[in-house]
Amino acid sequence: MQSSFRRILRGTIIFVLTLVIAVIGYVLFGWTLLDSVYMVVITIFGVGYGEVNPLKTPSEKIFTMMVIIAGTTSAVYIVGGFVQMVAEGEIHKALDSHRLDKEIKSLKNHAIICGFGRMGQIMAQQLVKDRQSFVIIDRESDRVAKAEQMGYLATTGNATDENLLILAGIEKARVLATVLPDDAANVFITLTARGLNQNLIILARGELITTEKKLKLAGADRVVLPAIIGGMRMANLITRPTATDFLQSKNKRHYLDELLSQINVQIDELVITRSSDLANKSVGQIEVRGKGVFIIVAIRREDQTLIKDPDRNVILRPGDTVIVMGHQGDIPQFAQSHDVKSKMRYRGSSIG
Repeated sequence: MQSSFRRILRGTIIFVLTLVIAVIGYVLFGWTLLDSVYMVVITIFGVGYGEVNPLKTPSEKIFTMMVIIAGTTSAVYIVGGFVQMVAEGEIHKALDSHRLDKEIKSLKNHAIICGFGRMGQIMAQQLVKDRQSFVIIDRESDRVAKAEQMGYLATTGNATDENLLILAGIEKARVLATVLPDDAANVFITLTARGLNQNLIILARGELITTEKKLKLAGADRVVLPAIIGGMRMANLITRPTATDFLQSKNKRHYLDELLSQINVQIDELVITRSSDLANKSVGQIEVRGKGVFIIVAIRREDQTLIKDPDRNVILRPGDTVIVMGHQGDIPQFAQSHDVKSKMRYRGSSIG
């Protein structure tokens, strides 16, 4: 692109110099300034009205031929620069599109973010910190350009388009988050995405409380209502300002992590596999087998239903995720001995 711009600049300089020198030359031949300018214009642009004054001497004829050659060549050179600029732009677009398609095809278990507004940008920043691969879809070209400048994989278009979701690798994606400020668009995207990938985890944004039910009926696994979250947080700042400030502070969270670490306490997510001897056992039976090294604080069913503070008679099924709190060294040993998979580990409020 820079080479084509330099070519246009060089051609323009030569063309202007040709005009100036040609006018001066005809003036030196004894022509008036107006006749000289008129002669230069009809000569270079090939209008063909004929000479203003007869070209009597050989020097006048040779000079006129040089003006035609220099003017025409510089003009063609300028046009060629513009053509090169357009061609380079199209080639770059094609190469960028090919690179994007290739990178997306190599992704697996990635996330798709529909919408690169304020929520989408915050999500992208956090996913980068957590080293989670993702693709951004937004119909605003300036937002896509901003995402690309930040080094993100992004494509322009309407996320309700099945072909665009397929291009973003929805068939191999793990999560799709639709965070548009338009509830109707989020519902439609959710419906389309669920139809393309039944195993996809879909997170949807909702502006209105009544939209939550519609999004879940459309296939959303989780619905986030920013207005409600913001309102509850502000209410907590009014009713429980000290506790909220303590828990919201990064330094205080680190302090809590250190306290839990000092007493060797952690929170684990244990996935009950089909081959585990804990499958089809009750919460009480599992805690007995754990011999007091942990307590079960919640259960997430395979259909993503969350059971908080489960009763001791609740039966665990294959595919369930059990959230336990206990000693750091004992939980991994328990998981290994009972053929369960430790999904992720926490200490306090941060993921370890």
